[in-house]
Order: sequence, then structure tokens, then C-alpha cells
Amino acid sequence: MEAWQLYESSFPQEERRTLEVQEKIMKNTEYNFEVILSGDSVLGFILWWEFKDMVFVEHFATSPELRGQGHGKTILQEFLKRSQRPVILEVELPEPGIKERRIAFYERLGFALNTHNYVQPPMQKGCGELPLFLMSYPEKFSKEFVAYFVDNYHPLIYDQGIL
Repeated sequence: MEAWQLYESSFPQEERRTLEVQEKIMKNTEYNFEVILSGDSVLGFILWWEFKDMVFVEHFATSPELRGQGHGKTILQEFLKRSQRPVILEVELPEPGIKERRIAFYERLGFALNTHNYVQPPMQKGCGELPLFLMSYPEKFSKEFVAYFVDNYHPLIYDQGIL
């Protein structure tokens, strides 16, 4: 339950699922809800999809009281070492403050910012589409690859039938 509370507090409503929908998504064999522990406490989590040609990190967060101590960097570095495929994730459009710092954090880990038009479908009823950018590791993706990702994986990731 501590991991779910961290999920809810780390992402605005339009960027997260309800618990009911999350429980349905977790039945997918490609989906992983990985909780990182430090002793008995939740250090953070990575929610990710493993596909035949890529890995999509849907959500990543560390506990607020542990942020800024290098834990997020270590968690993602270990995750990238394990991955045998390109890794992509979504980020908010760069704006001064936390959004720019988040992009810079991922860039320091080797991610490239792809500025092709990209929209995240609604994650909950009543929420609209969200314009975002994709970041990719170890190299940039083409506009065609972004279209491929949307066409082939959005129906599974953002299945509107379960909203």
C-alpha cells in the first residue's frame, strides 16, 4: 500500500490510473510493477512494459524524503543495465523548474529528448489527452518510430475499454 500511496502522491491525476484500472493492467504479462525497497521501507518504484523491441517506463518515482540523494540515479542505472532493448519514457514539456530539471536528470543518464509531436491518451475518465515528449535510451528515435510506438503499443498501454 505504501507504493500505491507514493504513486498517487508523485503524479497528477491526469498522469495516473485509478486503483481499479491499475489492478486490471497488472494482469498483463508485459507489465511490471517493480517496487524498490530499502530495508522495510519503499525507496521507490518503476512501472514498466517489456515489449519484444523496446521497454517503456510508464512511471518512476522515489520516496519524497529520499529524493536528491542519488537513489533515483542508481535505480535507473541498474534498470538500464538489465535492459537488452531500447528504453523509452514520457516527460512533460520542458518548462522552467522541475520539468526542465527532470529532463536534465534523464539526459545525464544517457536518455535523448525526442521533440516529435506526441500525446498521451487519457489515463482516467474525465481527463484529457496530455501533450508530452518521449525520451529514449540509448539514442534518439525518429518520428516514424514514435508513430510505430503509438500505433502498436498505445492500444495496450492506454486501453480505453478499461477506463
